[in-house]
Amino acid sequence: MRRPYIALFIATTGVSFAAIFIRSVSPEVAPLTIAFYRLLFTTLVLLPFTLSHPSWRHDLVTLSRRQVLWMSVIGIILAAHFALWITSLTKTSVASSVMLVTAHPVMVAPLAYVFLREQLSKVNVIGIALSIAGAAILVFGNYSLKSSTLEGNILAILGGAAAGLYILGGRKLRERISVMAYATVVFGIAAVTLFVLCLATRAPLSGISMRDHEIIFLMAVVSGIFGHTLYNWALRYLRASVISVSLLGEPLGSALLAFALPWIGEVPTLYTIVGGCFIIPGIYLTMQGEPSYL
Repeated sequence: MRRPYIALFIATTGVSFAAIFIRSVSPEVAPLTIAFYRLLFTTLVLLPFTLSHPSWRHDLVTLSRRQVLWMSVIGIILAAHFALWITSLTKTSVASSVMLVTAHPVMVAPLAYVFLREQLSKVNVIGIALSIAGAAILVFGNYSLKSSTLEGNILAILGGAAAGLYILGGRKLRERISVMAYATVVFGIAAVTLFVLCLATRAPLSGISMRDHEIIFLMAVVSGIFGHTLYNWALRYLRASVISVSLLGEPLGSALLAFALPWIGEVPTLYTIVGGCFIIPGIYLTMQGEPSYL
């Protein structure tokens, strides 16, 4: 059972670069445009592999209507996650945005208890309370620094909620469907959803430089293929809550990269650091004390 945990390590490393890639794209490129191309590129990379493998292709063509419907819902939720989170990065810091968006175990754990019957202990409740307190410190403390920061932090929280629903929704499906078939369909539906949103909001889909396309493609491969796709694979072997807690490395990695890279150079505020000292242990405690059915 080591392979799922190795996959989680690789996935966490990959997703830690996502915010850095987004911040490296030219500021005139709309957040919805970035989200659309990120998921489009991921889908286009996955599709040939899925179709060329007999087992994966079989899973793809034998999906039931119920499975397709449920995967469509999950794809729409994933699109909402990217739209909200990428927009939040234009309004708040990398550290704050990633810290809040990865706090979704706080939402996954209670929902997993209700719908998947994964137990919620007293330690989990303490973790949830700590995370909520940390989020409040981070959100409202940083609000006094810049008026748009509150909006960015709220968008990150909503993006985290969508990510939690995405992980929770995929838990049961991934027990029956190969990761490649599942990821290809869900990412494809998310890309179509974002394409429609771009048209509806008139977010420009053309006129993007080759450099920006290359950065978004790297994000699709590094953070998408080696990030979210490996998370989807691990969902077959690990609980939804375990997948979520593995993302603890993302806010730390992203914050360090945002601080170290000269073209970003973000120094976390005191409120971000204090809030993080509540959120990260809170997320960890949210995942403790649960029986395993691995």
